[in-house]
Amino acid sequence: MSLARDVTTVGGGTLMSRLLAYLRDAWIAALLGAGAYSEAFFVVLQVVNFFRRLLSEGALNSAFVPIWLKLRAGEDGGANANRFTIRAMLVIGIVTGIVVFIVTVFSPSIVATIAPGFHGAQKGHTEFLLIVAAPYILLAGLVAVAAAALNAEGRMFAVAASTVVFNVILLLALVFVAQQNDEIWMTIWLAIAIVFAGFAQFLIAVIALVAGTRWQRIRVRAPDQTGAFFKRAVPGLIATGIPQLKLIAATAIASASPAAVSWLYYANRLYELPLGVASVAIAAAIVPRISADVHAGGDVPATQSRAYEITLGLALPAAVGFALLADPIAGGLFEHGAFSTTDTAAVAAALAAISTGLPGHVLEKVFGAVSFAHEDTYTPMLSALCGLAAAIIGGVLLFPRYGHVGVAAAIAISAWAGAALLGAILYRRGWLQLDVTALRRLPRIVLATSAMAGVVAVGLATAHALYPVAAGSSQWSSLGRLGMLIVLVALGVATYIAALQALGVAKFGDFATALRARK
Repeated sequence: MSLARDVTTVGGGTLMSRLLAYLRDAWIAALLGAGAYSEAFFVVLQVVNFFRRLLSEGALNSAFVPIWLKLRAGEDGGANANRFTIRAMLVIGIVTGIVVFIVTVFSPSIVATIAPGFHGAQKGHTEFLLIVAAPYILLAGLVAVAAAALNAEGRMFAVAASTVVFNVILLLALVFVAQQNDEIWMTIWLAIAIVFAGFAQFLIAVIALVAGTRWQRIRVRAPDQTGAFFKRAVPGLIATGIPQLKLIAATAIASASPAAVSWLYYANRLYELPLGVASVAIAAAIVPRISADVHAGGDVPATQSRAYEITLGLALPAAVGFALLADPIAGGLFEHGAFSTTDTAAVAAALAAISTGLPGHVLEKVFGAVSFAHEDTYTPMLSALCGLAAAIIGGVLLFPRYGHVGVAAAIAISAWAGAALLGAILYRRGWLQLDVTALRRLPRIVLATSAMAGVVAVGLATAHALYPVAAGSSQWSSLGRLGMLIVLVALGVATYIAALQALGVAKFGDFATALRARK
Protein backbone atom coordinates (compact mmCIF):
# COMPACT_ATOMS: atom_id res chain seq x y z
CA MET A 1 0.00 0.00 0.00
CA SER A 2 1.00 3.64 -0.43
CA LEU A 3 1.76 5.74 2.63
CA ALA A 4 -1.35 7.82 1.94
CA ARG A 5 -3.53 4.71 1.87
CA ASP A 6 -2.02 3.36 5.10
CA VAL A 7 -2.52 6.71 6.80
CA THR A 8 -6.10 6.91 5.55
CA THR A 9 -6.92 3.41 6.83
CA VAL A 10 -5.38 3.81 10.29
CA GLY A 11 -6.34 7.47 10.49
CA GLY A 12 -9.91 6.67 9.50
CA GLY A 13 -10.16 4.15 12.32
CA THR A 14 -8.59 6.62 14.73
CA LEU A 15 -10.94 9.37 13.56
CA MET A 16 -13.97 7.12 13.99
CA SER A 17 -12.79 6.09 17.45
CA ARG A 18 -12.25 9.73 18.47
CA LEU A 19 -15.68 10.78 17.17
CA LEU A 20 -17.31 7.95 19.08
CA ALA A 21 -15.30 9.01 22.13
CA TYR A 22 -16.74 12.52 21.74
CA LEU A 23 -20.25 11.09 21.71
CA ARG A 24 -19.37 8.97 24.74
CA ASP A 25 -17.93 11.91 26.69
CA ALA A 26 -20.82 14.21 25.73
CA TRP A 27 -23.22 11.58 27.08
CA ILE A 28 -21.19 11.20 30.27
CA ALA A 29 -21.09 14.99 30.65
CA ALA A 30 -24.88 15.16 30.39
CA LEU A 31 -25.29 12.38 32.99
CA LEU A 32 -22.56 13.32 35.48
CA GLY A 33 -21.48 16.87 34.63
CA ALA A 34 -18.24 17.95 36.29
CA GLY A 35 -19.04 16.66 39.78
CA ALA A 36 -17.21 14.45 42.25
CA TYR A 37 -18.23 11.13 40.70
CA SER A 38 -17.39 12.16 37.16
CA GLU A 39 -13.97 13.27 38.42
CA ALA A 40 -13.46 9.88 40.10
CA PHE A 41 -14.31 8.07 36.86
CA PHE A 42 -12.13 10.37 34.75
CA VAL A 43 -9.11 9.76 36.98
CA VAL A 44 -9.54 6.01 36.45
CA LEU A 45 -10.10 6.54 32.73
CA GLN A 46 -6.84 8.48 32.59
CA VAL A 47 -5.01 5.47 34.04
CA VAL A 48 -6.72 3.19 31.52
CA ASN A 49 -5.91 5.56 28.65
CA PHE A 50 -2.32 5.77 29.83
CA PHE A 51 -1.80 2.03 29.42
CA ARG A 52 -3.92 1.86 26.27
CA ARG A 53 -1.81 4.50 24.54
CA LEU A 54 1.40 3.30 26.10
CA LEU A 55 0.90 -0.15 24.62
CA SER A 56 -1.28 0.34 21.58
CA GLU A 57 -0.38 3.60 19.91
CA GLY A 58 3.08 3.30 18.43
CA ALA A 59 5.70 2.31 21.01
CA LEU A 60 5.47 -1.49 20.83
CA ASN A 61 4.72 -1.19 17.14
CA SER A 62 7.88 0.85 16.58
CA ALA A 63 10.07 -1.71 18.33
CA PHE A 64 8.25 -4.77 16.96
CA VAL A 65 8.02 -3.96 13.24
CA PRO A 66 11.75 -3.63 12.36
CA ILE A 67 12.56 -6.94 14.09
CA TRP A 68 9.58 -8.69 12.50
CA LEU A 69 10.61 -7.44 9.04
CA LYS A 70 14.18 -8.68 9.50
CA LEU A 71 12.97 -12.11 10.61
CA ARG A 72 10.45 -12.28 7.80
CA ALA A 73 13.17 -11.53 5.23
CA GLY A 74 15.47 -14.28 6.56
CA GLU A 75 15.52 -18.01 5.94
CA ASP A 76 12.27 -19.68 6.97
CA GLY A 77 11.16 -16.14 7.66
CA GLY A 78 7.41 -16.62 7.99
CA ALA A 79 7.69 -19.28 10.69
CA ASN A 80 10.32 -17.35 12.66
CA ALA A 81 8.29 -14.14 12.48
CA ASN A 82 5.26 -16.01 13.83
CA ARG A 83 7.34 -17.52 16.62
CA PHE A 84 8.55 -14.05 17.55
CA THR A 85 4.94 -12.79 17.66
CA ILE A 86 3.86 -15.58 20.02
CA ARG A 87 6.83 -15.10 22.35
CA ALA A 88 6.30 -11.34 22.51
CA MET A 89 2.62 -11.83 23.30
CA LEU A 90 3.39 -14.29 26.11
CA VAL A 91 5.95 -12.00 27.74
CA ILE A 92 3.71 -8.94 27.42
CA GLY A 93 0.88 -10.94 28.98
CA ILE A 94 3.05 -11.82 31.99
CA VAL A 95 4.31 -8.26 32.44
CA THR A 96 0.88 -6.63 32.16
CA GLY A 97 -0.59 -9.29 34.44
CA ILE A 98 1.91 -8.27 37.11
CA VAL A 99 0.97 -4.62 36.54
CA VAL A 100 -2.70 -5.49 37.07
CA PHE A 101 -1.81 -7.14 40.39
CA ILE A 102 0.22 -4.11 41.50
CA VAL A 103 -2.54 -1.66 40.53
CA THR A 104 -5.13 -3.73 42.39
CA VAL A 105 -3.11 -4.08 45.59
CA PHE A 106 -1.77 -0.54 45.70
CA SER A 107 -4.81 1.34 44.38
CA PRO A 108 -5.01 3.60 47.50
CA SER A 109 -1.43 4.76 47.01
CA ILE A 110 -1.91 5.24 43.26
CA VAL A 111 -5.02 7.37 43.76
CA ALA A 112 -3.28 9.40 46.46
CA THR A 113 -0.46 10.10 44.02
CA ILE A 114 -2.43 11.03 40.92
CA ALA A 115 -5.31 12.82 42.70
CA PRO A 116 -3.95 14.16 46.00
CA GLY A 117 -6.88 16.57 46.23
CA PHE A 118 -9.39 13.70 46.57
CA HIS A 119 -10.52 12.80 50.08
CA GLY A 120 -13.10 10.69 51.88
CA ALA A 121 -15.84 9.04 49.81
CA GLN A 122 -14.53 10.43 46.52
CA LYS A 123 -11.10 8.91 47.10
CA GLY A 124 -12.56 5.55 48.17
CA HIS A 125 -14.84 5.40 45.14
CA THR A 126 -11.91 6.20 42.82
CA GLU A 127 -9.89 3.36 44.36
CA PHE A 128 -12.75 0.90 43.81
CA LEU A 129 -13.25 1.96 40.17
CA LEU A 130 -9.52 1.54 39.56
CA ILE A 131 -9.63 -2.04 40.86
CA VAL A 132 -12.65 -2.84 38.66
CA ALA A 133 -11.03 -1.46 35.49
CA ALA A 134 -7.49 -2.82 36.13
CA PRO A 135 -7.87 -6.08 34.10
CA TYR A 136 -8.10 -3.97 30.97
CA ILE A 137 -4.33 -3.37 31.23
CA LEU A 138 -3.65 -7.08 30.56
CA LEU A 139 -5.99 -7.10 27.56
CA ALA A 140 -4.44 -3.89 26.17
CA GLY A 141 -0.99 -5.50 26.23
CA LEU A 142 -2.13 -8.57 24.30
CA VAL A 143 -4.00 -6.43 21.78
CA ALA A 144 -0.92 -4.25 21.27
CA VAL A 145 1.30 -7.15 20.20
CA ALA A 146 -1.35 -8.59 17.89
CA ALA A 147 -1.87 -5.14 16.35
CA ALA A 148 1.88 -4.69 15.85
CA ALA A 149 2.03 -7.99 13.95
CA LEU A 150 -0.94 -6.94 11.81
CA ASN A 151 0.75 -3.58 11.08
CA ALA A 152 3.95 -5.38 10.08
CA GLU A 153 1.95 -7.49 7.63
CA GLY A 154 0.29 -4.36 6.23
CA ARG A 155 -3.19 -5.38 7.44
CA MET A 156 -4.29 -2.01 8.79
CA PHE A 157 -8.06 -2.54 8.64
CA ALA A 158 -8.19 -5.02 11.52
CA VAL A 159 -6.13 -2.65 13.67
CA ALA A 160 -8.51 0.21 12.87
CA ALA A 161 -11.53 -1.98 13.70
CA SER A 162 -10.12 -2.99 17.09
CA THR A 163 -9.57 0.69 17.88
CA VAL A 164 -13.17 1.60 17.10
CA VAL A 165 -14.78 -1.24 19.06
CA PHE A 166 -13.56 0.12 22.43
CA ASN A 167 -15.82 3.15 22.24
CA VAL A 168 -18.65 1.21 20.62
CA ILE A 169 -18.83 -1.02 23.71
CA LEU A 170 -18.76 1.97 26.06
CA LEU A 171 -21.57 3.63 24.11
CA LEU A 172 -23.65 0.47 24.38
CA ALA A 173 -22.96 0.48 28.11
CA LEU A 174 -24.18 4.09 28.33
CA VAL A 175 -27.53 3.01 26.89
CA PHE A 176 -27.94 0.87 30.02
CA VAL A 177 -26.28 3.35 32.40
CA ALA A 178 -28.62 6.16 31.30
CA GLN A 179 -31.49 4.22 32.90
CA GLN A 180 -29.81 4.39 36.31
CA ASN A 181 -30.49 7.14 38.82
CA ASP A 182 -27.51 6.50 41.10
CA GLU A 183 -24.30 8.22 39.95
CA ILE A 184 -22.20 5.76 41.94
CA TRP A 185 -23.58 2.79 40.03
CA MET A 186 -23.31 4.68 36.75
CA THR A 187 -19.55 4.95 37.16
CA ILE A 188 -19.24 1.33 38.36
CA TRP A 189 -21.01 0.00 35.27
CA LEU A 190 -18.84 2.18 33.04
CA ALA A 191 -15.70 0.78 34.69
CA ILE A 192 -16.97 -2.76 34.06
CA ALA A 193 -17.68 -1.85 30.42
CA ILE A 194 -14.03 -0.83 29.98
CA VAL A 195 -12.96 -4.42 30.68
CA PHE A 196 -15.57 -5.85 28.30
CA ALA A 197 -14.39 -3.39 25.63
CA GLY A 198 -10.82 -4.62 26.06
CA PHE A 199 -11.94 -8.22 25.66
CA ALA A 200 -13.78 -7.34 22.44
CA GLN A 201 -10.62 -5.65 21.10
CA PHE A 202 -8.61 -8.75 21.97
CA LEU A 203 -10.99 -11.07 20.12
CA ILE A 204 -10.96 -8.94 16.95
CA ALA A 205 -7.17 -8.61 16.87
CA VAL A 206 -6.43 -12.28 17.58
CA ILE A 207 -9.03 -13.60 15.13
CA ALA A 208 -7.63 -11.33 12.40
CA LEU A 209 -4.08 -12.41 13.20
CA VAL A 210 -4.84 -16.13 13.19
CA ALA A 211 -7.10 -16.00 10.13
CA GLY A 212 -4.60 -14.17 7.93
CA THR A 213 -1.36 -15.90 8.94
CA ARG A 214 0.10 -19.11 7.56
CA TRP A 215 1.37 -20.92 10.64
CA GLN A 216 4.23 -23.26 9.71
CA ARG A 217 6.66 -25.51 11.55
CA ILE A 218 10.10 -23.92 11.91
CA ARG A 219 12.78 -25.66 9.86
CA VAL A 220 15.64 -23.15 10.38
CA ARG A 221 15.38 -21.54 13.81
CA ALA A 222 16.52 -17.89 13.95
CA PRO A 223 17.99 -16.49 17.19
CA ASP A 224 15.33 -15.42 19.68
CA GLN A 225 14.69 -11.67 19.34
CA THR A 226 12.29 -11.27 22.28
CA GLY A 227 14.95 -9.77 24.53
CA ALA A 228 16.07 -7.33 21.84
CA PHE A 229 12.43 -6.36 21.27
CA PHE A 230 11.85 -5.42 24.89
CA LYS A 231 15.22 -3.70 25.15
CA ARG A 232 14.13 -1.43 22.31
CA ALA A 233 10.51 -1.17 23.44
CA VAL A 234 11.04 0.05 27.02
CA PRO A 235 12.49 3.48 26.08
CA GLY A 236 9.82 3.83 23.41
CA LEU A 237 7.11 2.93 25.90
CA ILE A 238 8.33 5.61 28.26
CA ALA A 239 8.43 8.18 25.46
CA THR A 240 4.94 7.23 24.24
CA GLY A 241 3.50 7.34 27.74
CA ILE A 242 4.79 10.85 28.44
CA PRO A 243 1.80 12.73 26.89
CA GLN A 244 -0.62 10.82 29.10
CA LEU A 245 1.71 11.26 32.07
CA LYS A 246 1.51 15.00 31.42
CA LEU A 247 -2.27 14.83 31.80
CA ILE A 248 -1.95 12.70 34.94
CA ALA A 249 0.52 15.24 36.35
CA ALA A 250 -1.90 18.02 35.43
CA THR A 251 -4.63 16.15 37.29
CA ALA A 252 -2.43 15.89 40.36
CA ILE A 253 -1.65 19.61 40.25
CA ALA A 254 -5.27 20.69 39.69
CA SER A 255 -7.09 18.07 41.81
CA ALA A 256 -7.38 20.42 44.79
CA SER A 257 -9.52 22.78 42.68
CA PRO A 258 -13.19 21.71 42.41
CA ALA A 259 -14.16 20.46 38.93
CA ALA A 260 -10.69 21.23 37.48
CA VAL A 261 -9.98 17.54 36.84
CA SER A 262 -13.15 17.21 34.75
CA TRP A 263 -12.47 20.46 32.86
CA LEU A 264 -8.97 19.34 31.93
CA TYR A 265 -10.25 15.89 30.95
CA TYR A 266 -12.90 17.27 28.59
CA ALA A 267 -10.44 19.75 27.03
CA ASN A 268 -7.88 17.00 26.54
CA ARG A 269 -10.47 14.71 24.93
CA LEU A 270 -11.23 17.41 22.37
CA TYR A 271 -7.52 17.98 21.82
CA GLU A 272 -6.95 14.28 21.17
CA LEU A 273 -9.04 14.18 17.98
CA PRO A 274 -6.55 16.03 15.76
CA LEU A 275 -3.65 14.63 17.78
CA GLY A 276 -4.84 11.08 17.27
CA VAL A 277 -5.56 11.42 13.57
CA ALA A 278 -2.46 13.44 12.72
CA SER A 279 0.13 11.65 14.83
CA VAL A 280 -1.02 8.19 15.88
CA ALA A 281 -2.05 7.20 12.37
CA ILE A 282 1.12 8.48 10.72
CA ALA A 283 3.30 6.92 13.39
CA ALA A 284 1.74 3.52 12.77
CA ALA A 285 2.13 3.87 9.00
CA ILE A 286 5.51 5.58 8.77
CA VAL A 287 7.62 3.19 10.88
CA PRO A 288 7.33 0.21 8.50
CA ARG A 289 7.94 2.43 5.47
CA ILE A 290 10.99 4.27 6.84
CA SER A 291 12.37 1.06 8.34
CA ALA A 292 12.14 -0.60 4.94
CA ASP A 293 13.74 2.41 3.23
CA VAL A 294 16.57 2.62 5.79
CA HIS A 295 17.47 -1.07 5.46
CA ALA A 296 16.94 -1.27 1.69
CA GLY A 297 18.50 2.09 0.78
CA GLY A 298 15.19 3.60 -0.31
CA ASP A 299 14.19 7.23 -0.68
CA VAL A 300 14.10 8.17 3.01
CA PRO A 301 13.91 11.97 2.48
CA ALA A 302 10.83 11.62 0.28
CA THR A 303 9.05 9.34 2.78
CA GLN A 304 9.86 11.62 5.70
CA SER A 305 8.86 14.71 3.75
CA ARG A 306 5.43 13.34 2.86
CA ALA A 307 4.90 12.42 6.52
CA TYR A 308 5.77 15.94 7.70
CA GLU A 309 3.51 17.48 5.07
CA ILE A 310 0.57 15.27 6.01
CA THR A 311 0.94 15.73 9.77
CA LEU A 312 1.53 19.49 9.72
CA GLY A 313 -1.13 19.85 7.06
CA LEU A 314 -3.59 18.36 9.55
CA ALA A 315 -2.19 19.73 12.82
CA LEU A 316 -1.76 23.42 11.94
CA PRO A 317 -5.35 24.11 10.80
CA ALA A 318 -6.68 21.93 13.62
CA ALA A 319 -4.76 23.92 16.23
CA VAL A 320 -5.95 27.25 14.82
CA GLY A 321 -9.52 26.01 14.47
CA PHE A 322 -9.64 24.69 18.02
CA ALA A 323 -8.26 27.94 19.42
CA LEU A 324 -10.76 30.09 17.50
CA LEU A 325 -13.79 27.84 18.00
CA ALA A 326 -13.11 26.61 21.53
CA ASP A 327 -16.36 28.00 22.97
CA PRO A 328 -18.80 26.68 20.34
CA ILE A 329 -16.97 23.33 20.36
CA ALA A 330 -17.17 22.90 24.14
CA GLY A 331 -20.70 24.28 24.40
CA GLY A 332 -22.12 22.52 21.37
CA LEU A 333 -20.74 19.11 22.35
CA PHE A 334 -20.99 19.10 26.14
CA GLU A 335 -23.46 21.71 27.43
CA HIS A 336 -26.40 19.46 28.16
CA GLY A 337 -28.01 18.13 31.33
CA ALA A 338 -25.62 18.42 34.28
CA PHE A 339 -22.96 20.26 32.24
CA SER A 340 -23.36 24.02 32.88
CA THR A 341 -22.35 27.21 31.07
CA THR A 342 -19.62 27.69 33.69
CA ASP A 343 -18.22 24.29 32.73
CA THR A 344 -18.34 25.28 29.06
CA ALA A 345 -16.33 28.46 29.63
CA ALA A 346 -13.75 26.60 31.72
CA VAL A 347 -13.32 23.79 29.17
CA ALA A 348 -13.12 26.27 26.28
CA ALA A 349 -10.36 28.25 27.99
CA ALA A 350 -8.33 25.11 28.65
CA LEU A 351 -8.89 23.88 25.08
CA ALA A 352 -7.67 27.15 23.57
CA ALA A 353 -4.54 27.02 25.72
CA ILE A 354 -3.63 23.37 25.11
CA SER A 355 -4.33 23.56 21.35
CA THR A 356 -1.38 25.88 20.80
CA GLY A 357 0.89 22.91 21.45
CA LEU A 358 -0.74 20.59 18.90
CA PRO A 359 1.78 21.10 16.04
CA GLY A 360 4.68 20.61 18.45
CA HIS A 361 3.13 17.49 19.89
CA VAL A 362 2.55 16.02 16.43
CA LEU A 363 6.08 16.81 15.28
CA GLU A 364 7.47 15.18 18.41
CA LYS A 365 5.61 11.97 17.59
CA VAL A 366 6.77 11.92 13.97
CA PHE A 367 10.37 12.65 15.02
CA GLY A 368 10.05 9.75 17.44
CA ALA A 369 8.88 7.48 14.62
CA VAL A 370 11.92 8.47 12.56
CA SER A 371 14.23 7.69 15.48
CA PHE A 372 12.52 4.35 16.09
CA ALA A 373 12.97 3.45 12.42
CA HIS A 374 16.72 3.92 12.95
CA GLU A 375 16.40 1.55 15.93
CA ASP A 376 17.11 4.33 18.44
CA THR A 377 14.46 4.40 21.15
CA TYR A 378 16.49 6.11 23.86
CA THR A 379 16.67 9.58 22.32
CA PRO A 380 12.86 10.03 22.05
CA MET A 381 12.58 8.81 25.65
CA LEU A 382 15.06 11.39 26.93
CA SER A 383 13.49 14.26 24.98
CA ALA A 384 10.02 13.20 26.15
CA LEU A 385 11.20 13.13 29.76
CA CYS A 386 12.51 16.69 29.31
CA GLY A 387 9.08 17.65 28.00
CA LEU A 388 7.41 16.02 31.02
CA ALA A 389 9.67 17.98 33.35
CA ALA A 390 8.75 21.19 31.51
CA ALA A 391 5.03 20.36 31.86
CA ILE A 392 5.29 19.70 35.59
CA ILE A 393 7.43 22.75 36.35
CA GLY A 394 5.27 24.96 34.15
CA GLY A 395 2.06 23.63 35.69
CA VAL A 396 3.28 24.21 39.24
CA LEU A 397 4.35 27.76 38.36
CA LEU A 398 1.25 28.73 36.37
CA PHE A 399 -1.51 27.02 38.40
CA PRO A 400 -1.54 29.41 41.39
CA ARG A 401 -2.27 32.40 39.12
CA TYR A 402 -4.05 30.95 36.10
CA GLY A 403 -5.67 27.82 37.52
CA HIS A 404 -6.42 24.89 35.24
CA VAL A 405 -5.82 27.07 32.14
CA GLY A 406 -2.22 27.60 33.25
CA VAL A 407 -1.79 23.83 33.58
CA ALA A 408 -3.14 23.35 30.03
CA ALA A 409 -0.75 26.02 28.74
CA ALA A 410 2.16 24.25 30.43
CA ILE A 411 1.30 21.06 28.53
CA ALA A 412 1.35 23.03 25.25
CA ILE A 413 4.72 24.60 26.05
CA SER A 414 6.18 21.19 26.93
CA ALA A 415 5.13 19.79 23.53
CA TRP A 416 7.14 22.43 21.69
CA ALA A 417 10.08 21.96 24.04
CA GLY A 418 10.19 18.21 23.44
CA ALA A 419 9.78 18.57 19.66
CA ALA A 420 12.52 21.21 19.41
CA LEU A 421 14.98 19.12 21.40
CA LEU A 422 14.33 15.88 19.51
CA GLY A 423 14.31 17.62 16.13
CA ALA A 424 17.66 19.29 16.85
CA ILE A 425 19.23 15.94 17.80
CA LEU A 426 17.91 14.21 14.67
CA TYR A 427 19.18 17.06 12.51
CA ARG A 428 22.68 16.83 13.97
CA ARG A 429 22.70 13.09 13.24
CA GLY A 430 21.58 13.59 9.66
CA TRP A 431 18.34 11.68 10.22
CA LEU A 432 16.05 14.68 9.75
CA GLN A 433 15.77 14.90 5.98
CA LEU A 434 13.51 16.97 3.74
CA ASP A 435 13.35 17.01 -0.04
CA VAL A 436 12.92 20.08 -2.22
CA THR A 437 9.18 19.50 -2.57
CA ALA A 438 8.66 19.65 1.21
CA LEU A 439 10.67 22.88 1.47
CA ARG A 440 8.29 24.37 -1.08
CA ARG A 441 5.06 22.95 0.34
CA LEU A 442 5.47 23.49 4.10
CA PRO A 443 5.50 27.35 3.97
CA ARG A 444 2.46 27.20 1.70
CA ILE A 445 0.65 25.03 4.23
CA VAL A 446 1.26 27.83 6.76
CA LEU A 447 -0.18 30.37 4.29
CA ALA A 448 -3.24 28.19 3.67
CA THR A 449 -3.76 27.88 7.43
CA SER A 450 -3.54 31.67 7.80
CA ALA A 451 -6.16 32.14 5.09
CA MET A 452 -8.44 29.65 6.85
CA ALA A 453 -7.93 31.43 10.18
CA GLY A 454 -8.92 34.78 8.70
CA VAL A 455 -12.09 33.43 7.14
CA VAL A 456 -13.14 31.54 10.30
CA ALA A 457 -12.45 34.57 12.52
CA VAL A 458 -14.61 36.80 10.29
CA GLY A 459 -17.32 34.15 10.18
CA LEU A 460 -17.29 33.78 13.97
CA ALA A 461 -17.57 37.53 14.50
CA THR A 462 -20.40 37.73 11.98
CA ALA A 463 -22.26 34.84 13.60
CA HIS A 464 -22.06 36.46 17.04
CA ALA A 465 -23.28 39.78 15.61
CA LEU A 466 -26.21 38.31 13.67
CA TYR A 467 -27.17 35.49 16.08
CA PRO A 468 -26.26 36.53 19.63
CA VAL A 469 -28.40 33.68 20.99
CA ALA A 470 -25.52 31.37 20.06
CA ALA A 471 -23.46 33.04 22.76
CA GLY A 472 -26.23 32.97 25.36
CA SER A 473 -26.83 30.65 28.29
CA SER A 474 -30.09 28.88 27.44
CA GLN A 475 -30.57 25.33 26.27
CA TRP A 476 -31.24 26.72 22.81
CA SER A 477 -27.80 28.34 22.83
CA SER A 478 -26.20 24.92 22.95
CA LEU A 479 -27.98 23.96 19.75
CA GLY A 480 -27.09 27.38 18.33
CA ARG A 481 -23.42 26.81 19.10
CA LEU A 482 -23.52 23.39 17.48
CA GLY A 483 -25.15 24.72 14.34
CA MET A 484 -22.73 27.64 14.19
CA LEU A 485 -19.84 25.22 14.72
CA ILE A 486 -20.89 22.98 11.84
CA VAL A 487 -21.17 25.95 9.46
CA LEU A 488 -17.85 27.49 10.52
CA VAL A 489 -15.99 24.17 10.36
CA ALA A 490 -17.35 23.53 6.86
CA LEU A 491 -16.36 27.07 5.85
CA GLY A 492 -12.87 26.64 7.32
CA VAL A 493 -12.30 23.25 5.69
CA ALA A 494 -13.49 24.54 2.30
CA THR A 495 -11.23 27.59 2.58
CA TYR A 496 -8.23 25.52 3.60
CA ILE A 497 -8.68 22.97 0.81
CA ALA A 498 -9.16 25.75 -1.74
CA ALA A 499 -6.02 27.49 -0.50
CA LEU A 500 -4.01 24.26 -0.73
CA GLN A 501 -5.21 23.79 -4.29
CA ALA A 502 -4.52 27.41 -5.26
CA LEU A 503 -1.02 27.29 -3.76
CA GLY A 504 -0.23 24.02 -5.52
CA VAL A 505 0.23 21.99 -2.32
CA ALA A 506 -2.33 19.27 -2.99
CA LYS A 507 -4.65 18.22 -5.79
CA PHE A 508 -7.72 16.08 -5.34
CA GLY A 509 -6.77 13.94 -8.31
CA ASP A 510 -3.29 13.27 -6.94
CA PHE A 511 -4.68 12.32 -3.55
CA ALA A 512 -7.19 9.89 -5.05
CA THR A 513 -4.43 8.32 -7.13
CA ALA A 514 -2.25 7.94 -4.02
CA LEU A 515 -5.05 6.21 -2.15
CA ARG A 516 -5.43 3.67 -4.95
CA ALA A 517 -1.69 3.17 -5.35
CA ARG A 518 -0.02 -0.08 -4.32
CA LYS A 519 3.56 -1.17 -4.21
